[in-house]
Amino acid sequence: MLEYLRNAADKPLAKILIGILAFSFVGWGVAEWIFGSVAGDTTLVRVGNAEITMQQFSLEKNRQLGAMTREQQRATYADPVLTQALDNQVMSTLTTQAMTDNRAKDLGFVISDAQIAREIRSFPEFQIDGQFSTYMFDNVLANSGYSEAAFADVLRRQVLRGYVLGAMSVPVEVPDFVAKAVYDARYGQRQIDFATVKFADFDVGTPTEEQLRLFYEQNPHMVPEQRVVSYVLIPAEMEQPDSYDEAYEKAIKVEDDIIAGETMETAASRHNARYVSLGTFDAGNRPVDEILNDNMMSRVFSMEEGLESELIETKKGFVIVRVDKIIPEHNADYETIKKDLVSAWKTAEQRKQAYVRANELLVDLNQKGNLAEKKTISVTRTSGAPLDVLNAAFNSEIGNNSIVNGQGAFYVLHVEKDIAPKIDDKKMGDLRKELESMVNKEIMDDYNAFLIREYPIKINEKVYNRFFAK
Repeated sequence: MLEYLRNAADKPLAKILIGILAFSFVGWGVAEWIFGSVAGDTTLVRVGNAEITMQQFSLEKNRQLGAMTREQQRATYADPVLTQALDNQVMSTLTTQAMTDNRAKDLGFVISDAQIAREIRSFPEFQIDGQFSTYMFDNVLANSGYSEAAFADVLRRQVLRGYVLGAMSVPVEVPDFVAKAVYDARYGQRQIDFATVKFADFDVGTPTEEQLRLFYEQNPHMVPEQRVVSYVLIPAEMEQPDSYDEAYEKAIKVEDDIIAGETMETAASRHNARYVSLGTFDAGNRPVDEILNDNMMSRVFSMEEGLESELIETKKGFVIVRVDKIIPEHNADYETIKKDLVSAWKTAEQRKQAYVRANELLVDLNQKGNLAEKKTISVTRTSGAPLDVLNAAFNSEIGNNSIVNGQGAFYVLHVEKDIAPKIDDKKMGDLRKELESMVNKEIMDDYNAFLIREYPIKINEKVYNRFFAK
């Protein structure tokens, strides 16, 4: 082609071809100039003055994948939710590292090569009989996929991270008065009086048809969205390569047949796969099935009616799921729930009468100081009375009277007094450790918030969206 152009440079056709080529190269350069070399930009995120590139992200993601088992890797590749979680974890790791790098630079921290060499020599993994071994060093790095320079850089960053964040891990001593106050709140008791008014103690008879229909109008029963679902399972021993490959080939054939218009049941039968119809169910009432775990349920309830999923890897083999029908949320038909309505009506009427009785007891308690059929007990925050009573007892002022709405009953409650706990040295020691851990976490959270403010994270939208195919 070039030889032809040289020999026929004066011919009209050659001039046209040369013009086209010249314009394409000029256009390429002008585009780079106009768009600011976007095509060569690999920065995903900027953290302060630091950049996180696509290459850094891929390297860190591969490192984290390499630390997983084969089963974990397959699950991650097959599940978009797990893939997204891994991507978030990788980005979190890189942005945190970038913030600490920025902070170390601003504080003037420097790690010399000699210090890195000493750190490397101290690693037990690189030693034989307590002495540094070049052979072990080279072997471990080769297996981990790091070059010497890359490993030294990682180690230098870890040391700098320790300098930046090390002070945050120093335990903070909790003052005695704080520990004592928390100890009293946790292990203290209260003396209370309470009477129980059970709903079931009141006889309300049987509702008439008119009462029942009125109750239904006031308390409509909603049937949640339901789905009719089926799937094809191509069984396989997923940890065995031969079984995995054989099942994958069969699954592709099943998928091709379904795309070509075959029913799932027919395609499954043709290739000796298993067809399962799960019937109708809602998100809160799943059928018992070996593949219908939380992830699969989430997938099923995000699909559209009449569509099949792509191939899904599970522990049992490859699966293709189809949502055959979606039944929207709707009011239940009166006749279908009439028996249940009778029970609900009785409970509601019993509750009304129980509340009237509880108010009578409360009036007597407030006016006369008397509480019929009361129990007087000492309770902790976790034991001694029904949970609803315990919550109300410790959330009320001393001397307070109230009605507590419980499960199947109302409780009329009087809070008499606090009972201070005896100090147990072991409990107090454990509590101090817990409080110190909480304080340290708060300090670390505050410091992280400071780093985020000091070194703001900015996403390079064009590159980021293109890289993650959003």
